[in-house]
Amino acid sequence: MSVTLPESVDAWRMVSARRSFAGTLPVAAMSRLCGMLAGNEGAAQYALDFGRDEFGTNYLQVHVEAPLTLTCQRTLEPFVLPLTVDSRLGLIRSEREEAALPPGCEPLLVDEDGKLNPADVIEDELLLALPLVPVNPDSSLPSEVTGPGPETSAAEATDNPFAVLRELKHND
Repeated sequence: MSVTLPESVDAWRMVSARRSFAGTLPVAAMSRLCGMLAGNEGAAQYALDFGRDEFGTNYLQVHVEAPLTLTCQRTLEPFVLPLTVDSRLGLIRSEREEAALPPGCEPLLVDEDGKLNPADVIEDELLLALPLVPVNPDSSLPSEVTGPGPETSAAEATDNPFAVLRELKHND
């Protein structure tokens, strides 16, 4: 297992050698991810394992744990979301090979030269795992939003366009 993450690897050689990489990657080093966050502090703990399964599928097992600072869409306050990604990526040379991947294996298209940037794969997996609408589970709506609503008067109730239909139904 290698601690340093190389900038680029030959995916097919890594599979043949069954190489593994583990370590930390600063969140600030992932520019695309930082554009989606409220802050870029912290580091992602990763473990990458290249291999070949019993079906002959070349894969990259990705495990990443990262505390990401997001903006809560309920309170508009920043909060830290501990995110865990655990996915198996089937390494393919062309889109035709995608159909042959076993269930639970997501496709990862590798360039013709076999070069793969492990840091980009980690960043891609974190981007895909981000919630569409981040909400702090410990937050609550402000009282002005959850307070009692406007009272409906009797006059408004009679203006209901469906009241006539209700009367027709009761007359049958």
